[in-house]
Amino acid sequence: MRYTIQMAGVGGQGVILASMVLGTAAMNSGLNVAMGEVHGMAQRGGSVVSTLRIGDNVRGPLAAKGEADMILGFEPAEACRNLHLGNKSTVVVVNLDPIYPSTVTAGLDTYPKVDDIISAMSKVTNNIIKIDATSVALKAGKSVATNAAMIGAAAAAKGFPLSKESIREALLTLAPEEFKEVNAKAFDLGYEMCK
Repeated sequence: MRYTIQMAGVGGQGVILASMVLGTAAMNSGLNVAMGEVHGMAQRGGSVVSTLRIGDNVRGPLAAKGEADMILGFEPAEACRNLHLGNKSTVVVVNLDPIYPSTVTAGLDTYPKVDDIISAMSKVTNNIIKIDATSVALKAGKSVATNAAMIGAAAAAKGFPLSKESIREALLTLAPEEFKEVNAKAFDLGYEMCK
């Protein structure tokens, strides 16, 4: 068994923590793990990408074109930018809440409609799980738990190789103490919404 997860979002969304949680859950489950990440101006809302490869014969931390089993998109446009790593069997879990780049907020550029982004994704795969993870996190108590809602949704996807329990345990181990409860709630809500 080998499974590759491509995570994509922007700085501040907790992409790296989410990859650490999933990687820890995989290691605790006795699986081989390779992880690589790219932070592009992350503190200024730039792209953040993390690749997690788990299972047998995992050698390198990066996914080749068409190799991702799952794309975990914390932001719709960032998910779409990483679609080249997917294929028709790839599961895309996408947060429907966009984060507008500074050029858009300054009125210098436009952001595509989220429906258009989803439509573009459906040309690559029909395995799209849509979740307003930010709203789920707010329902749990704080928007900072958006990443917990996203990994909860991922855990509910058909064929996901890690158990809900192992991910939840890793999340509670790695989350900052003051956010453990809200993260646990957001994780459970994300899982239930996408089960």
